[in-house]
Amino acid sequence: MADPKGFLNHGREVAQTRPVGERVQDWNEVYVPGSLLPIISKQASRCMDCGIPFCHQGCPLGNLIPEWNDFAYREDWSAASERLHATNNFPEFTGRLCPAPCESACVLGINQPAVTIKNVEVSIIDKAWDANDVLPQAPERLSGKTVAVIGSGPAGLAAAQQLTRAGHTVVVYERADRIGGLLRYGIPEFKMEKRHINRRIEQMRAEGTKFRTGVEIGRDIDAVKLRKRHDAVVIAAGATISRDLPVPGRELNGIHFAMEYLPLANKVQEGDYVAPPITAEGKHVVVIGGGDTGADCVGTAHRQGAASVTQLEIMPRPGEERSANQPWPTFPMLYKVTSAHEEGGERVYAVSTTHFEGDEDGNVQFLHLTEVEFIDGKLTPKPGTERKIPAQLVTLAMGFTGTDRENGLVDQFSLDLDERGNVARDADFQTNVPGVFVAGDAGRGQSLIVWAIAEGRSAAQGVDRFLTGASDLPSPIRPTDRSLMV
Repeated sequence: MADPKGFLNHGREVAQTRPVGERVQDWNEVYVPGSLLPIISKQASRCMDCGIPFCHQGCPLGNLIPEWNDFAYREDWSAASERLHATNNFPEFTGRLCPAPCESACVLGINQPAVTIKNVEVSIIDKAWDANDVLPQAPERLSGKTVAVIGSGPAGLAAAQQLTRAGHTVVVYERADRIGGLLRYGIPEFKMEKRHINRRIEQMRAEGTKFRTGVEIGRDIDAVKLRKRHDAVVIAAGATISRDLPVPGRELNGIHFAMEYLPLANKVQEGDYVAPPITAEGKHVVVIGGGDTGADCVGTAHRQGAASVTQLEIMPRPGEERSANQPWPTFPMLYKVTSAHEEGGERVYAVSTTHFEGDEDGNVQFLHLTEVEFIDGKLTPKPGTERKIPAQLVTLAMGFTGTDRENGLVDQFSLDLDERGNVARDADFQTNVPGVFVAGDAGRGQSLIVWAIAEGRSAAQGVDRFLTGASDLPSPIRPTDRSLMV
């Protein structure tokens, strides 16, 4: 146990964010560099090393949280990094982007603020990189088997790294011009600077993983030919079909999916554009969707100099405390203020868009909405609450409905889909096509980064077993958890 009285002697402290007026002027990460260093050992000491660590249950990766908390408390950063990497290929991603269901399951959280697990995690890995403790782990010998991984998001990268380390020759195919998937072009720079992705890619290259960008399987390479070229295939193409809003005026200029808007801002940071083709500068911006992608649009609009930013959510505002139907240790739906929300704008709950209004040139100018309420279990418009708000740029951030069906990947492989339109798979993550596996959002549906990495690791075990008859690779998603995959 780190410190038997740690949780009694120290309150919860989290990383400090830079002043709003400073950070909205740049695209650097919002946190004050080094702000965790003076406090992280004390924060790790708050871990009680519970007899039954429910944080393990809360984390899909099964991270060994009490163990690396103890090492962090003792400032044995090398040992902490080893324990962290034992279950997570990319803790610098999850430590910045995961909503931390482990903290919701923390036993201390029953009657006190939970341990800052996420902050401890990111401190350990950042110290490991600074100390040059994150080294390539090339396999001792090659199996002679080749694996194609389609998609380079967190699920694809995790599967690729695990399979490379098992001795297989792995090629990652990415349709974008850079590796990283939504980590690269969906997550804004102010949430995670892309240098974190770049150095992981270099580690993977040194281990033997090969990358091919600008190649879309189904269009540039026929899926059947790809299958013949490799001994196994892992589909980690994500759930990239954005949910649309079919209301009058949807065709007006200035209405875009979030994933049309956000990647362009990232491409500016990569040096591809001087200014983004779609910008919020000087415009009244409306973001439809109250989740993390919507918050990313909010923060991006602030940095582009929007005249105003309004975020709409059809559901009622969540409470700030757990509701009775979301008891500990479940992951509760709570009112959350992200760094983007701290920067300004208005959040409007329990409203539904009825239509858009444009000018004579076909550009959106106003969004018409109405308040809604639950009646007999259905969201129903409230009479007399209709109004309109200015909207010169609208981003649709209402989630995703499944993997791409238009590029030919699903049809060329003749893949079965489940009732939700995701690629169906068995307990080993194998599809109906022998040797073709699926991991991450393509099989699970839209989910968390921590689930993507867990599925990538578990799918790698299934592939390794398929290729060799047995596998020593770990699978964080246990057979009893397979019902949670869909």
